[in-house]
Amino acid sequence: MNQTLLSLLAFTPLILAAVLLVGLNWPARRAMPVVFLTTAAIGLTAWEMSFTRIVASSLQGLILTASVLWIIFGAILLLNTMKHSGAVTAIRGGFSSVSADRRVQVIIVAWLFGCFIEGASGFGTPAAIAAPLLVAIGFPALAAVTMGMMIQSTPVSFGAVGTPIVIGVSAGLDREGISATLIENQSSWEVFYQLITSQVAITHAIVGLFMPLLMCIMLTRFFGKNKSWTEGLSIAPFAIFAGLAFVLPYAAAGVFLGPEFPSLIGALVGLAVVVPAAKAGFLVPKKSWDFAAPKEWPVDWMGSIEIKLDALAGRAPMSGVMAWTPYLLLALILVISRVVPEVKSFFTSFLSFGWSNILGEAGVSGSIQPLYLPGGIMVMVVFITYFLHRMSFKEMKAAVGESSRTLLGAGFVLIFTIPMVRILINSGVNAADLPSMPIAMAQLVANSVGNIYPFFAPAVGGLGAFIAGSNTVSNLMLVQFQFSVGELLGISGALLVAMQAVGAAAGNMIAIHNVVAASATVGLLGREGRTLRMTAIPTLYYLVFAGIIALIAVFVLGVADPLMG
Repeated sequence: MNQTLLSLLAFTPLILAAVLLVGLNWPARRAMPVVFLTTAAIGLTAWEMSFTRIVASSLQGLILTASVLWIIFGAILLLNTMKHSGAVTAIRGGFSSVSADRRVQVIIVAWLFGCFIEGASGFGTPAAIAAPLLVAIGFPALAAVTMGMMIQSTPVSFGAVGTPIVIGVSAGLDREGISATLIENQSSWEVFYQLITSQVAITHAIVGLFMPLLMCIMLTRFFGKNKSWTEGLSIAPFAIFAGLAFVLPYAAAGVFLGPEFPSLIGALVGLAVVVPAAKAGFLVPKKSWDFAAPKEWPVDWMGSIEIKLDALAGRAPMSGVMAWTPYLLLALILVISRVVPEVKSFFTSFLSFGWSNILGEAGVSGSIQPLYLPGGIMVMVVFITYFLHRMSFKEMKAAVGESSRTLLGAGFVLIFTIPMVRILINSGVNAADLPSMPIAMAQLVANSVGNIYPFFAPAVGGLGAFIAGSNTVSNLMLVQFQFSVGELLGISGALLVAMQAVGAAAGNMIAIHNVVAASATVGLLGREGRTLRMTAIPTLYYLVFAGIIALIAVFVLGVADPLMG
């Protein structure tokens, strides 16, 4: 078989996923088992992998899946616990009185608070929380969903306490092979991994700086009485100030602390700075902006669910400080467990399960550290919150039940997706002496596009997120491909992996299942196409500017992989 046909065959699992999920509109729970079986069949036949290696790779994938599901469960459980304790209602209520200007409200409620929820929970929860909150304080349902989807950008690469990087990048790359090369060049995986994290954070900070302003411009242009761009632009000083208040601590956390912290710390600092500034009128235009009267809104702006803030309260009112305490505890314990060596050592060694050389296959290993993973820390915070917020057993049981049902939905898809990715990565060991499938894909792309490829790297990640509905899954599927293209073109593999992560975050703005989930919360099901046409605008902005940054990094700044020799 010639090289081109081989490369096209390697692309088959990704193309099949796109056709089934987008073309035929299959649900992921139906499509991904088919894609997994197809990948295994290609590995066994065309790549001549041993049956044992296919099974070992699948088992390795299941170990990684357990890590992902543990994080998802912890994140969703914490959110549901706070919902049933009344904390979410208290947090929502605290935002409603900051400013009457709808542009200020969208920056604080959707952008900053939404970014915090993304950092803590991820997996589409920010839009599902922000959209009904915006409706509750007077936004049209369509505007609320559109703004909620725009949250799914800058904070997403570090969402759910860094899962798209912690799991998506780490598990998606051939860590053993890359580590061996790094050691030869007197470096280490940890240094390489932190380089990727830093590049993701810096790129997002540059592009994300203008997202609050873009939200305001879209709000006034598409939902304002005058359909005006300039009414959005007039709040530029405040919007850019709010952007800086988020992206500066966000970038610093990415560079100096690691992937678990940027979105959490950026949003916490942003809220602490921007909310008092807004109350004081700092840089806020003197002329307040509002929608037209609701009776003048087009019918397609309106959802079928009426939401009121006081209707969200399930128990006695809670103070803002008490409501925020679980999230502050989460941030504190996470930081301590990552930066204090003694604590880190305890968390990683107290509970640890692993399997080296699974079924005797060299280099196919997996491990899970339940206490050190963010899921374990979030479950610890849930335990504290149960007593701190004086919850009843019935409330806690409801939170666990809702979280478990969410987990079952996500789990079934990941059980097939991550093993599929591990078969792709481990396919380099075969009887036909072929390169691994991601390298075969990379050879085709490198030969076709050449040195301009860095511009397209974010778009590839965005396409993966659009198909898979997840930054983490897009990274799992595509990071090794991106890294391999970099190796073949002599371009920084770390940079292309970073651009993959950035693009996959932006792709969440047009991920269909995220739009459906957000639309359902405000009664807009069936009108997802209208939302997607609008969120395509910020997605295009994000991918184009990230691509330009990648080109500048390679051809102007000369960014290379000094780690790789």
